[in-house]
Amino acid sequence: MQEDTTLEDALELMRDLRARCEWDHAQTHESLRPYLIEEAYELDDAIRGGDAQRMREELGDVLLQVLFHSVIGEEEGEFDAGDVAAALIGKMKRRHPHLYGGGEREPWEAIKARARTSIAEGLPAGLPALHRAHRLQDRAAGVGFDWNDTEGPARKVEEELAEVRELLPTAEAARAADASSPSGTHEALESELGDLLFAVVNLCRRAGVHASLALDRANDKFTRRFERVEALAAERGIAMSDAGLATLDALWDEVKALERR
Repeated sequence: MQEDTTLEDALELMRDLRARCEWDHAQTHESLRPYLIEEAYELDDAIRGGDAQRMREELGDVLLQVLFHSVIGEEEGEFDAGDVAAALIGKMKRRHPHLYGGGEREPWEAIKARARTSIAEGLPAGLPALHRAHRLQDRAAGVGFDWNDTEGPARKVEEELAEVRELLPTAEAARAADASSPSGTHEALESELGDLLFAVVNLCRRAGVHASLALDRANDKFTRRFERVEALAAERGIAMSDAGLATLDALWDEVKALERR
């Protein structure tokens, strides 16, 4: 590690790039939006992979975006890196009144709720739906609208699943009659399935699990197992597209049994 390198050095480099590189100079807050999103996902991949070296590099790329926007803000007279740091410090101190203000410990969502005019205020429009559901539920819990344990949300999942089951026969019949025309039944099913997903997210949250991380793990597990199914099918000369559900299900069970061993 280069101990003599500071954040101020990185900030000066960004100012120099803005002054002498045509591409960097041409960028705006708006044009940089896709890069910030991409870099955040790349950092997330590095974290999921447990790769410390790659994490360091991807954190640098995310930092680049922060510095980029800070220097543009400085040039436009909007804000500078010092303002960004001051906003961060102020927020962290407000979030920890028991450490920095002589106050009592409070849940952060309860503190933020006093400054909001609605539950959705401040949530990014592009936030993935699964994460948005978690955050909405967090905010509702911050003002006391929450279950006391996991039993309540578990019962809610069962209730929502029962409502979905009631609609499924009618929805399947409507789809078979005219698959190209969404019907009122389809919209009702979509609504009930949305309620079911929302209830599952709430159960995850109350159990201390983030639904998006749980789904990431499930996606990885399914991918790993299905790729093994594909490999077994290839070894045995089985054409996946012609095998049929019974054959593929048997291969799936075989893969699961191998994993358990």
